[in-house]
Amino acid sequence: MPRRLTSGATQLSACLLALAAASPAAAQAARQDAPRAAAAPFDLSVASIMRGELLTGRSPNEVRWSEDGRWLYFRWRQPETRDTTTSIYRVAVGRGTPERLADSVADRVAPALSGDWDAARRRRAFVRGGDVYVAEVGGRERRVTETPVAERSAQLSGDGRTVFFISGSNLFATAVEGGPIRQLTDVRADAAPARRDTVGQRGVLERDQRELLAVIRDRIEEREHREALDSVRTPVRPLYIGRNATVASMDVSPTGRFVLLAVNDRAEEKQTLVPNFITESGYTEPLNVRAKVGDVQAGQRMALVDLRTGTPTWLQAEARERRVTLSSAGWAPREDRAILVGIPADFKDRWLYTIGADARLTPVDHLRDTAWVGGPGLFTAGWLPDGRVYFVSERTGYAHLYAVASTGGEATPVTSGEWEVTDVQLAPDGRVFWLTTGETHPGERNLYTVSANGGRRTRITAQDGWNESVVSPDGRWVAVLHSTADRPADLFLMPNRAGARAERVTESTTAEFRAGPWIRPEVVTFPAQDGRQVYARVYRPRELGAQPNGAAVLFVHGAGYLQNAHRGWSSSYFREYMFNHLLAARGYTVLDLDYRGSAGYGAAWRTGIYRHMGGKDLSDHVDGVRWLVANEGVDAKRVGLYGGSYGGFITLMGLFTEPDVFRSGAALRTVTDWAHYNHPYTARILNQPQDDPEAYRRSSPIYFAEGFRGDLLMAHGMVDTNVHFQDVVRLSQRLIELGKTHWELAVYPVEDHSFVRADSWTDEYRRVLDLFERTLRADSPAR
Repeated sequence: MPRRLTSGATQLSACLLALAAASPAAAQAARQDAPRAAAAPFDLSVASIMRGELLTGRSPNEVRWSEDGRWLYFRWRQPETRDTTTSIYRVAVGRGTPERLADSVADRVAPALSGDWDAARRRRAFVRGGDVYVAEVGGRERRVTETPVAERSAQLSGDGRTVFFISGSNLFATAVEGGPIRQLTDVRADAAPARRDTVGQRGVLERDQRELLAVIRDRIEEREHREALDSVRTPVRPLYIGRNATVASMDVSPTGRFVLLAVNDRAEEKQTLVPNFITESGYTEPLNVRAKVGDVQAGQRMALVDLRTGTPTWLQAEARERRVTLSSAGWAPREDRAILVGIPADFKDRWLYTIGADARLTPVDHLRDTAWVGGPGLFTAGWLPDGRVYFVSERTGYAHLYAVASTGGEATPVTSGEWEVTDVQLAPDGRVFWLTTGETHPGERNLYTVSANGGRRTRITAQDGWNESVVSPDGRWVAVLHSTADRPADLFLMPNRAGARAERVTESTTAEFRAGPWIRPEVVTFPAQDGRQVYARVYRPRELGAQPNGAAVLFVHGAGYLQNAHRGWSSSYFREYMFNHLLAARGYTVLDLDYRGSAGYGAAWRTGIYRHMGGKDLSDHVDGVRWLVANEGVDAKRVGLYGGSYGGFITLMGLFTEPDVFRSGAALRTVTDWAHYNHPYTARILNQPQDDPEAYRRSSPIYFAEGFRGDLLMAHGMVDTNVHFQDVVRLSQRLIELGKTHWELAVYPVEDHSFVRADSWTDEYRRVLDLFERTLRADSPAR
């Protein structure tokens, strides 16, 4: 993109921003003292806003504390740079100036920040460059392995003296202070040797062979002698997992006696081939991606392996003959007891179990949802110092924290209310929880502290908007990624106490972005047809200095289970946030709502789309149009909608089934037939197509294409490995066969589901803008 000329005042602003990168506090003072000069007007155009993070800047992420709580590390990119890569930075508590680490230093430091602690939190094991290391609190570091094979999953024993790791498909161990490396498992991706038949026709033949022929007896005797010698010479017993199986994970108990072995069983599923046309070779190179919903699916098994004997006990949860996938939620800090999470193949239950040396599954909690289990914290569970288990459950309709005895019984609520707990951190001493919740408003997030036994919560973060917090290991400090609707997240540091002031660490936005016309759209509510309140963001033209033109556009966020009508920065849809400003500046009233199925509003809202996508999630948008007509002066005949992925799906359903409500729409990278999407997402909501065909037919736009009579833009990446390009091709053929007109398909040969190139984003959204300008203006032709 050509560089624009800058005035002297603009160059001064750039110098001040360079100062901000080094010292945010100093830069803020300099900006206040600098003479105000006329800045170049912000370019609110499609090409400008679709530059993405080159315009907005890049927020910090991967926030992690050092072991002693003195340093905070994060990944970041300074604003005003053309380089799109990020680097590791650190800041000392109380100093406030970020320091960029050289790549060589970052490669050494970063892996050590996310290792596995021993019970006393004195040491942690981690993998760096494919080798295992152990670091002491205070800085001493020991390299454990140095091999050409990449090791992974380093773990420490409870006492911190032994480090375990996986190499290939097997578990190894060695003393932290040095010594031989011992192989603890001999996992073989093969079937166990067949046992000799002792009954039936084959058993009779084998018995006759042994009785009649000395050579057979000699062979058997030789084999048995060899096997006996092997059992003495080989300290590790072979563990056969099957020919189509791979090791998924190994979780070692604190004493080192047991390991929870998770095994993935490959399925003979039919994979979809996605052609890649733009290749270095010049040939079309197909990508082998995923199967479709309802096809045979890969499974997972779990065994408790006694490492002293090599004996596996394959675990089986009782679930009325349904296959249950078990996963480990962690061992107790100093005991050979673990928490397991069980989810059946139909996704309608969640069991929490404890397991000990006897390999017996003891149920401690059961969550049932006739739609599907989910919500924040579905896999959140852990151990309290007194041996109880804590977990998050939607049992009341909202995700809350509970504690229960490790043997089961009545669970005690730690939190309650018509709001959700979205993140849980247990203090190292186990005495308090640090919780992130939405209790002040569904569109806000704040950090609270509460006793592990429940009781009154204390709010820590006080800034309005969205706060994602990470507490230091010593519990004294909190790192906060804070954002508002009009400002991307930046990193703040504050003492871990109520009312403490949060000090800014980073300034991530560019000067150009800060010169933009950004507003904090009002979060409103309106009633749905069934009486529930729908939350939405509204962008009003007058807030951008424009006169309303009487038309409206509804933006539909993707992902289904995602929240976008909140008071923080929309990190998933920041380009659309800016595009909504462009529309509002041209007179369109824009509504962005958290329709049925969105996150943040409890289980009933989350599952409101069960067996009918395009039902209540679409009617919520229809109700939004009625609210706009009644309250914002919108012409009911001039309403459009747009969105990508799930948002594109709703756009199609709106145009095909509510043509009197929606005049035009842009459906981007959209599902057109749910029977062609993936299994884990779709089977939860619609069951399997062979079991519930009605749910798929009434939820798939391709079956309603006859109702289309407006104007439609479809856009799709040709190497989309999530929603395959085949989806939009099938719908295009359907529209052709139906003789439909006033639709177009824009294809993007090098793009996957999430576009990468700015020129692709720009081309796509120029078409979206042109669609609305052609069809929603007062002089646009009716359909």
